[in-house]
Amino acid sequence: MSVGLGNVWRFPYTAYANGGGAFLIPYIIVLMLIGRPLYFMELAMGQFSSASSVKVWNMVPAVRGVGFGQVIGTASVVSYYCCLIALALHYMGSSCQSVLPWTVCHPDLSEDNVLCITSTTNTTQNTDNLTIISAAEQYFKRGVLKSKDDISDGIGMPDLQLTVCLAACWVLLFFTLWKGVASSGKVAYFTAIFPYVVLITLLVRGLTLDGAMEGIMFYITPKWSELLNPKVWYAAVTQSFFSLSTGFGALITYSSYNDFRHNSYRDALIISVADTLTSLLAGFVIFSILGNLAFELGVPVKDVVDSGPGLAFVSYPSALAKFDFLPQLFSVLFFLMLVTLGLGSATGLTSGIIAVVCDLNPKWNKTVVTGIICIAGFGIGLVYVTPGGQAILALVDFFGGGFIIFVLAMVEVLAVSWIYGLKRFTSDIKFMLNVSVGIYWKFCWGIFIPVSLLGIFIYFLATYTPLTYQGQLYPKSAEYAGYILTIFALVQIPIWFLHSLCTGEKKGCQGAFTPNSDWGPARHSVKLEWLSKDLEHLTEL
Repeated sequence: MSVGLGNVWRFPYTAYANGGGAFLIPYIIVLMLIGRPLYFMELAMGQFSSASSVKVWNMVPAVRGVGFGQVIGTASVVSYYCCLIALALHYMGSSCQSVLPWTVCHPDLSEDNVLCITSTTNTTQNTDNLTIISAAEQYFKRGVLKSKDDISDGIGMPDLQLTVCLAACWVLLFFTLWKGVASSGKVAYFTAIFPYVVLITLLVRGLTLDGAMEGIMFYITPKWSELLNPKVWYAAVTQSFFSLSTGFGALITYSSYNDFRHNSYRDALIISVADTLTSLLAGFVIFSILGNLAFELGVPVKDVVDSGPGLAFVSYPSALAKFDFLPQLFSVLFFLMLVTLGLGSATGLTSGIIAVVCDLNPKWNKTVVTGIICIAGFGIGLVYVTPGGQAILALVDFFGGGFIIFVLAMVEVLAVSWIYGLKRFTSDIKFMLNVSVGIYWKFCWGIFIPVSLLGIFIYFLATYTPLTYQGQLYPKSAEYAGYILTIFALVQIPIWFLHSLCTGEKKGCQGAFTPNSDWGPARHSVKLEWLSKDLEHLTEL
């Protein structure tokens, strides 16, 4: 569930955009003190209640809007995840050509004042007043995306080839979701091992390339001054949410299918470590390749390519082109890996959306709901396969996948630790797993996560500057669209708070901020045992 596009695609470009080594230390600290505790908290919430990300808030009805807000944030992320899968499908098809198209410069894709070079190009010629790009970057931007950095006059029409790939992606996703979580779990046995084989193979090849160590040093050399930059910490927090899938509600939904006594405490420890190592591995792969590209282009690592969502589709293909033996085979295997990881991520996130929709009306046919969601997702996704699509992707990633999830995760942990009560929550875990959580978990849940997220959030708002893409400011209309998306998600919190005040079992604030009668273990016998233990505890007090 947690190892996916967030590790292989988003982590490298976020690290690159935030200075490589300047980002790495905050990221590891955040994973240890925020990511892992939130991961275990969401696993425990879902497993204890056997409920989706909306019904789980029977524990604190006042913040039920968090679940609905997470659906909006999750839908935003899924919409562009499927675009990334479509790009991977396009590249996988292109890998079957006798010459990989990103290994050569194409005259018909050339631009004024831009020099495209390959690993065999002589760069001793005069390059004054020229922008130097690699063949892989030319192919991605001009050949695949037909991209435009300035979207002030519109984003253009969807590309036909990418539209077909996007449709294929949503068809694959529909059939993956058709039989539900149980069937998708069987696919996970393959997707759990296959990516590591491919990434390690790429790392070995990347480390043998000229200039690779320069890229690695850029990646692992700390910049201590950046530890005081809250924007780097904000990026680290949002990236940890993507890496571990926390804050989206999908973990709560997935863990709701666990057996009540399943050892999710062990799962949280193992998966959080594996996730961290996967992100670091992907970083080593990317930065070894960036070091080689910097060597070939004759530029510093920080300037080798535009940092952005497309970074992975420039750097990974560059490494694949360096294989002397059957580069087409390795290319197909890599993009197959990217497709499977993408489908795994999209399946987990979309399952959470389907569960919430079906909870609203259990009579609705799940297959029909899945089909409607997939058709809607395809329609929305068309915006990402236009020439200006990457700019829109970065915008939605910032607001829908970053800002919204950050705020909702902050409210989530405040609701569990400070409203439901840390003592009550740890008691529930003790009853469910027979595990007494230590001071580390209590400190993170009760103090560090709420205070640190609140502090980073306030400072981020105070120092917010208008969003840019490739160095250019977004049109006001695009930025306002991001604000509208954010408001639409966050306004769910006050709306459902008012709903809980008016329609709860107990009217007023007392009923809104205390668990209702539906909260607790789903199995009746277990719930009776839990209630009796709760009563014994109250009697002792």
